[in-house]
Amino acid sequence: MTTPYDPTLFRGTAAFYLRGRPPYARELPEFLAREASLERRRALDVGCGPGTVAVELAPFAAEVVGVDPDPEMLAEAARHAERRGVRNVRWVAGRAEDIPALGLGRFALVTFAQSFHWTDREAVAEVVYDLLEPGGVLALIGHEAKTRPAPPGPPGVPPIPHESIQDLIRRYLGPERRGGQGVVTMPIERYEEVLARTRFGRPQTVYLEGRADLVQSVEDVLANVHSMSYAAPPLLGGRLAAFDADLRALLGSTSATGRFWDWPGDTEVLLARKLAQAGG
Repeated sequence: MTTPYDPTLFRGTAAFYLRGRPPYARELPEFLAREASLERRRALDVGCGPGTVAVELAPFAAEVVGVDPDPEMLAEAARHAERRGVRNVRWVAGRAEDIPALGLGRFALVTFAQSFHWTDREAVAEVVYDLLEPGGVLALIGHEAKTRPAPPGPPGVPPIPHESIQDLIRRYLGPERRGGQGVVTMPIERYEEVLARTRFGRPQTVYLEGRADLVQSVEDVLANVHSMSYAAPPLLGGRLAAFDADLRALLGSTSATGRFWDWPGDTEVLLARKLAQAGG
């Protein structure tokens, strides 16, 4: 079980997401569409945030449904889809645990992009199994840098000083990971072990080549920091301006040009399938 849902967890972060969060592998939408035989079928993106994955999947599907409990995220998602001219995505307010009551229908593909850990994972996986068409695909998507070989960065562009940024956040907000109205403890059990206990069984892990050419500005890095639940602007309150000034100073001392290399890692996709037999 996860801790009870806190509706303030991502308050104030939505406006920073699309600018601040590094993108997934370029081939991700086409890869998912191929794995799920998505053409003229439906996809569901759970914890869709500002529509990052849902909007990219839209050209490959008859319809994409994005579900998120945060109204600010859904508003950003609608604006993102409008800017991209995407018409076959709809946005639904709700938690993953609420999906059985939402009447969303069946899907060929269900995705969680860095959102599965916020759910009651085993129970939600069973819910997703029932939502999928026979042979349908569950995809858990994230970045993986620790175990993947890092490419060389652009010449003369230093990497984002993530450790120093984390030190600054701890200086302002304390040693515990803050989030919403309390402290957040992240689950430590691997997704593979969780899914192994469900009808899906143990998933397949696929790595897609991450983007090695991402160069971010100071404001891009600041947006990334404030897109995180643990550094959301409301947590900083009246100290937000001081924090941002210190962060800009830190970044200025790291890069004379104000440019930073961002390599989030390769895109890791855990694929789990529903049995092809309708009764499975």
